[in-house]
Amino acid sequence: MKTLLLLRHAKSDWDAAYGADHERPLNDRGARSARIMGRLINAQGIAPQFAISSTAVRARTTVELAAEAGNWDCPITLDAGLYESGLDGVLALAASAPDVERLMLVGHQPTWSMLVHRLTGARADMKTASVAAIELMLDGWSDLPETSGVLTALHHPRPYFGSEWDDVAGSAT
Repeated sequence: MKTLLLLRHAKSDWDAAYGADHERPLNDRGARSARIMGRLINAQGIAPQFAISSTAVRARTTVELAAEAGNWDCPITLDAGLYESGLDGVLALAASAPDVERLMLVGHQPTWSMLVHRLTGARADMKTASVAAIELMLDGWSDLPETSGVLTALHHPRPYFGSEWDDVAGSAT
């Protein structure tokens, strides 16, 4: 059994000075949400063993902040294919991932909601900084494009504002 974690980038700053959409950074709430999700994912025991992120600044920063806050000990690679790739492209990329039990992909809407639906049949509202955990009965990631799984968790950061995982609340470790 393997777990695929889909993390949508956190809230970005539409008012920041940036050139192309690819360079749009996170806003303060986005950075806060990324850190909350990193801690929550670790507390849930589903921290990734390998992560692949879109090269977009907002996605890359989301996974970096989450990994740091959650003390994840996993390699993070960047792949431009996750920036504007459709379902088949994302599945092909994941199929080439190293043989780990928990793989995280960090990217964008609407692809993430469509991917959850394709793999599980479930409808998932992948708000910014949301993470979906999908359990898959497969031996290796190369089997991913032909398999289906079960959505076992869907977390949004907003309910955790002010919780033990929120550094703004002053109680996070």
